[in-house]
Amino acid sequence: MNPANWHAKLAAQVRRGQEFMEQIELTGPPVVMILIRRTRRARRLSLRVSQLDGRVSMSLPMRTPLREAQVFAREKEDWIRATLAVRPDVARPVIGGSVLFQGVDVDIVAGAGRVARHGDGQITVPDNPARVGFRIAALMKIAAREKLREASDRYACKLGVSYGRLTLRDTRSRWGSCSSEGNLMYSWRLIMAPPEVLDYVAAHEVAHLLEMNHSPDYWRVVSSIYPQYKPPRAWLRKNGQQLHHFQFTD
Repeated sequence: MNPANWHAKLAAQVRRGQEFMEQIELTGPPVVMILIRRTRRARRLSLRVSQLDGRVSMSLPMRTPLREAQVFAREKEDWIRATLAVRPDVARPVIGGSVLFQGVDVDIVAGAGRVARHGDGQITVPDNPARVGFRIAALMKIAAREKLREASDRYACKLGVSYGRLTLRDTRSRWGSCSSEGNLMYSWRLIMAPPEVLDYVAAHEVAHLLEMNHSPDYWRVVSSIYPQYKPPRAWLRKNGQQLHHFQFTD
């Protein structure tokens, strides 16, 4: 969603009483809505502008008065608006365009059938512009599940461990996780990255089945099943934002 549209939608929800979270409104044009997140871990007020969708949030200590947060927001208004103004535009997959798939820009072309398919260096989709993004996302989720299941099974076998459920999400802050129950979660957008990056994330999470931390012992486990983990790890840190550049649905 376009940041301006998102802020306008949130403002409308607030006016209708549909938004239960605390928020601050910076009058426009355009209106900017700031979501308030109170947390026991916060020691001071801090602002964040998401590079994914332009959402503005403020973290503050539990007992900080809302009026203090409002003053802070007004003091930082110029910075907030400047940061929103330089966000990269969101890319929407369209027929005749291209999209990242397994680390390569592949062309999107109109084709027969009812679903998107990948082959011969391109993705073919039915000639229905309104459904292009949805169908490509569906293709990516299927491919991501297959590749991540395969990689997770391979590394779990190497370590002699097993895992529980494997789920896919469109996460913002992490590429994968391993729960204390041994369940694995991955971002399906990893299918857009080079294959070695997807493999690294699978190895990273499977290693947590033995070491639920990031201690030296943990990294020795990662190295034992994926010795060359540093280059894909560096790629993800440098280029991971590109995978969130694409918006597949409104």
